[in-house]
Amino acid sequence: MVSGVGIAPVTPTLPNPTGTAEAEVHQLELSESSPDTLIASGSVLDEPDDPLSCHAFDLPGSAGEHLLQTAYGTTDRAARFYNDQVLDHLNPRMTEFVGRMDMAFVATSDAKGECDCSLRTGPPGFIEVLNDRTIAYPEYRGNGVMASLGNISENPSIGVLMVDFVTDLIGLHVNGTASIVEDAVLRGEHPDLPIDTERGRTPERWVLVNVVEAYVHCRKHIPRMVPFDRARRWGTDDPLPKGGDYFGVKAAQRLTTA
Repeated sequence: MVSGVGIAPVTPTLPNPTGTAEAEVHQLELSESSPDTLIASGSVLDEPDDPLSCHAFDLPGSAGEHLLQTAYGTTDRAARFYNDQVLDHLNPRMTEFVGRMDMAFVATSDAKGECDCSLRTGPPGFIEVLNDRTIAYPEYRGNGVMASLGNISENPSIGVLMVDFVTDLIGLHVNGTASIVEDAVLRGEHPDLPIDTERGRTPERWVLVNVVEAYVHCRKHIPRMVPFDRARRWGTDDPLPKGGDYFGVKAAQRLTTA
C-alpha cells in the first residue's frame, strides 16, 4: 500500500477508527474523499492499473469492504463472488427457498447507525415473495418495544438472513430497503396473502423489503439441526421453562428496587 498519499483529513465529527484493520485503512474509510478519488490518486492501490481493483467500486458492496479487500489482498476473490453470486433480484431457486423458510434473522439500524438484530419466525413460507424484487414478512403483537420497526422508521436499510439448518445447510442474504405497511393495506393490494394465524396470532402489519442484493451464504460453517415439536411448560412457576425472564433481569431489578 502507498503510505499517506492523497488521504484527506478525518472529519472531526466522525467516530474514531475502531476494529482490527491498520490505522491507514480506517483513515481512508473515514476520509472525506470518495473511493473513486482515492483510487485515481493511487492512495489505495498498489497496482492502480489492475482492472479488477480499478473497477471494484462498480461492483456490489460498500466502499469500506472494497478498501479492505484491497488492503488484505482479497479483491480477486471478492470480484468472483460478486460476479458469480450476487443478484439485484430473487431468481426462481431463491424464491423457492424463501417459500419454505420458517425463520429469519433481521438486521436494522437507526439514523445514528446503532444496530439491532432480531429473529422472525412463522410457518414455512411466512415470508411472502410478492415479486422477484419484493418480499414481505409479518409483524405480530410482541413486547411493544418495536426496535426493528423503530429503526426502519428512521433508516430503511435492512438485511434479512434466512438459513436452512435442517436439509440443505445453506443460507440466503436479502439486503434492501424496508417500509412498514399495515395489514389491511397490504392485504387490499395482495388479496392472496394467507389468512392462517401463527399460534393464534394474526399480523398487525408487514415489513416490505425492496431487494437490492440477494446472495448465498455458503454451508461451510452452518451446523445441522434436527427440528423438534415446540413445547412450553406453562403450568410451572419456574421462569426458565417459560422463558419470559430467562436471564434473570426482572428478578434482579426487583431485588435492586426492593
